[in-house]
Amino acid sequence: MNTTTLKPSGRHAAQVARDVISLFKLRIGVLIMVTALVGMAVSPGPAPGLAQVLVLALSVLIASASAGAFNQYVEHESDRLMARTRGRAFVTGALPHHPAWLALMAVLLAGSVGAAWLVLNAMAALYVFLGAFFYGVVYTLWLKRRSALNIVVGGLAGSFAVLAGAAVIDPQLGPLPLLLALVLFLWTPPHFWSLAIANRTDYEEAGVPMLPVVVGPERAARIVLVSTVALLVASLLPLGFGAGPVYAVGALAGGLHFVHKAWLLARKPSRATAMSSFFASLVQLSVLLVAACIDGFMR
Repeated sequence: MNTTTLKPSGRHAAQVARDVISLFKLRIGVLIMVTALVGMAVSPGPAPGLAQVLVLALSVLIASASAGAFNQYVEHESDRLMARTRGRAFVTGALPHHPAWLALMAVLLAGSVGAAWLVLNAMAALYVFLGAFFYGVVYTLWLKRRSALNIVVGGLAGSFAVLAGAAVIDPQLGPLPLLLALVLFLWTPPHFWSLAIANRTDYEEAGVPMLPVVVGPERAARIVLVSTVALLVASLLPLGFGAGPVYAVGALAGGLHFVHKAWLLARKPSRATAMSSFFASLVQLSVLLVAACIDGFMR
């Protein structure tokens, strides 16, 4: 066998795999999956079985993946205009922009929602569906090119993941998961607006009315700071409803770090300070989710 002919083929297969993974935005999907598991962990009630945990994780991940792929399918033309997105597989032609992808996305979403309905319950399945619907349809199709508040409503996608996890334990939803869903809702705008400030020129050239394009980077940076302070305050509310000291430390440490970086952004808006604020948002959410999970297991 001539191994030299296999090497290019192997590299091609590996590249196709990377393109497909990128298409489904699995890194974002994993983060949303984790929020669903944390929603389950903070909800008081009987411990879920292994099958329930696995079905929740996979249904949220697959539903998110279908919405992420739909986003790239719909926006493949505008993605050509942005440096951040012009390397995506539908733009470069690495993957064919064919309607068969839409059928696959629909099958993935239907399968994930159906599995959640059968193994978990109707409310959990509804929240799994709503998370994908708000990102794929409400944000991508309805709002992204029409309103500077696009990402505010789009942020509900992460909130619904928390509610899906909580509904596995108790479909009635207690105050802790509802407050955690509020935190996810408030987290998305300053997180994404920080990135949008750093890439304002891209959005402007693509005709996308992201907040920094509409109001300018200076005002947008001040709005990021106010939003981050509101996020910090909201993240402390669960302390009045049973969250413990581990959660308190995580919420304060992550929240104050994000507020500090947002304050630096408001003082001097630039790509560097915007990206610093963006990365601080990821740190804040990661610390908060870990603290909430540990706190839930300790209670």
